[in-house]
Amino acid sequence: MIPTEPVGSIPRPLELIDAIKKRGGADPSLNNIFEDAIRETIEQLEATGSPVVTDGEQSKYHNFWTYCVEGLPNSAQDGFKIPFEAGHTRRMLRLTQGPFRYQTQADKYLEVALRYAHVPVKQAVISPSALSLMYPAEEIPGYSREEFIEDLVREHETEVRNCLEKGAHKVQIDFTEGRLAVKIDPSGHLLHSFIDLNNLALSRFTAEERSRIGVHTCPGGDMDSTHSADVDYAELLPSLFELKVGNFCIALAGEQDRTRVLKIIRRYMQPDQRIFVGVVAPIDPRVETPEEIRDRILEASRYIPTEQLGTTDDCGFSPFFDDTSTSRETAFAKIKARVLGTALADQEIRGA
Repeated sequence: MIPTEPVGSIPRPLELIDAIKKRGGADPSLNNIFEDAIRETIEQLEATGSPVVTDGEQSKYHNFWTYCVEGLPNSAQDGFKIPFEAGHTRRMLRLTQGPFRYQTQADKYLEVALRYAHVPVKQAVISPSALSLMYPAEEIPGYSREEFIEDLVREHETEVRNCLEKGAHKVQIDFTEGRLAVKIDPSGHLLHSFIDLNNLALSRFTAEERSRIGVHTCPGGDMDSTHSADVDYAELLPSLFELKVGNFCIALAGEQDRTRVLKIIRRYMQPDQRIFVGVVAPIDPRVETPEEIRDRILEASRYIPTEQLGTTDDCGFSPFFDDTSTSRETAFAKIKARVLGTALADQEIRGA
């Protein structure tokens, strides 16, 4: 059957958001609230019929971007800024001195999810290229950029390897900064440096391991807004498929000209890569029907061989913990529609 899986985040329960705002996410008294939210999220995901689940990133109490470095003592809050079309911004932390070390690794979240899941669990991690933005433009005295990159790649490798060894169905590397890199630097130099850095880390894994590793790209999705939807996919996708992974989750439902994007994918995808096309738009408040999703998949199947085709959501539903623009009920309804729509498309493609 055509595989289908979520990207990652699910909107947090409002009581969890309120508790984080009042107590701070690192407060040990929140552990039970986090675990209840994870258990309930997995139950709801399984109730949609989803054959693969995540923990919904419920205990990534800041966001998908800085979860692993929150609390890093040698960091400051005034790092790289991402402006969204709605007018708000989000910031990366800035490294103030060496060495660079993760404070939390994602296998911690995976362990909790595996206690409650009855189906395979996918684990999302942040890319080395995103975290590379922590290093300032001016070199840190006594800690060169080269030393930082070596530490960064080692920390990322350890995180991914731990997730694979502990039983993750797949490890998904979030690469939302890929499209943004083209917006920042239209020459493509920044994007290529990101690809090279991520491949430096991926080269440390075997071909079998990389078949269980994927990458997710989208134009951002926060408070019903994006940061780089105006960037032409033609500037990103040829380089994206150079990444040494076996799976690609590509936002597509929100694109104005899906056929054009599919033609680009067909041109640059490689035989050993599975393409999970986005068939649900999380920032669109309307819940898609299974029939709409079926038709989007049938459209994609005209350009991507069925044996390489999968379906997903364009983006996580709440990458930043305080985003309440989409309700949990809407997110689960959209996911259920994706699951049902994928089954309908599969039946039609196979003539069942």
